[in-house]
Amino acid sequence: GMDTDCMPLTRFLISEQRQCPQATGAMTILLNQLMTAIKAIASSVKKAGIANLYGIAGSSNTSGDEQKKLDVLSNDLFVNMLRSSGQAALLVSEENETVIEVEEANRGKYVVCFDPLDGSSNIDCLVSIGSIFGIYERKSSHSEAASVTDCLRPGDELVAAGYALYGAGCMVVLTTGCGVNGFTLDPNLGDFVLTHPLMRIKERGKIYSINEGYSLYWEEGMKKYIESLKYPEDSKKSPYSARYIGSMVADVHRTLLYGGIFLYPANSKSPNGKLRLLYEANPMAFIVEQAGGAASTGNGRILETQATAIHQRVPVMLGSKA
Repeated sequence: GMDTDCMPLTRFLISEQRQCPQATGAMTILLNQLMTAIKAIASSVKKAGIANLYGIAGSSNTSGDEQKKLDVLSNDLFVNMLRSSGQAALLVSEENETVIEVEEANRGKYVVCFDPLDGSSNIDCLVSIGSIFGIYERKSSHSEAASVTDCLRPGDELVAAGYALYGAGCMVVLTTGCGVNGFTLDPNLGDFVLTHPLMRIKERGKIYSINEGYSLYWEEGMKKYIESLKYPEDSKKSPYSARYIGSMVADVHRTLLYGGIFLYPANSKSPNGKLRLLYEANPMAFIVEQAGGAASTGNGRILETQATAIHQRVPVMLGSKA
């Protein structure tokens, strides 16, 4: 039968809001708009094959409109929903070279950094893909336009972060700094319902996740570390299993649920790593730490890294603490 007392995301946010005396409801509105974008992307991902959404943008439909391919469409959805929410002042998207300033009439107090469709190289082969977002409260005066300095901040200053995973189902994993909760899209309700309350990552896992095709370019320390997982010195210990999807959201999600470690280290070809600090590494690091895990660049916590450019890259190692 139907659960008549389920916890949809909005109900959850309102109950969280009640616990913060200074809350205004602005974050609830912002996150609701984000969920609308995510639901629309989930729907588009499902019908991509028959709606001509695969491949490179460029073909026209019968009315002469340019067909929007999935990542272009996803970016437009994120930008339009956040802009019209009245709660955002500045947007940083993986798809846009510069920051997007929200016009004065719609300006709010939040800065949102996002990757609207992560793992998009996996779209054409139906592998899970996702969206990632991180939210800051702006530091500059609310009466003036926000600037790039409002988003060039360490991840420790994030007020919320989350990701959506478009796979066998659609799930959103969210933190507002009080633990991590997972919501699954119920197609009958058309709403996200709390299915994974207070998610915790295992202290120790048995899975490592890294692209070993780059091992030729790894630093010596990384080679030795991965070797130690595959060939443990203690003969009583079993080796770690390897799992690598190549879609960050899917790999991190599995790491969160099953434990283990996800790595995208620096190498001689990409000395700063490949993942982006503002809208990939920081939000995921915030979520993993909130779930009791650890997230490092190899030289320190990811969340302590001072951003100097909006598309800055950073090495990423995150997962179980042990």
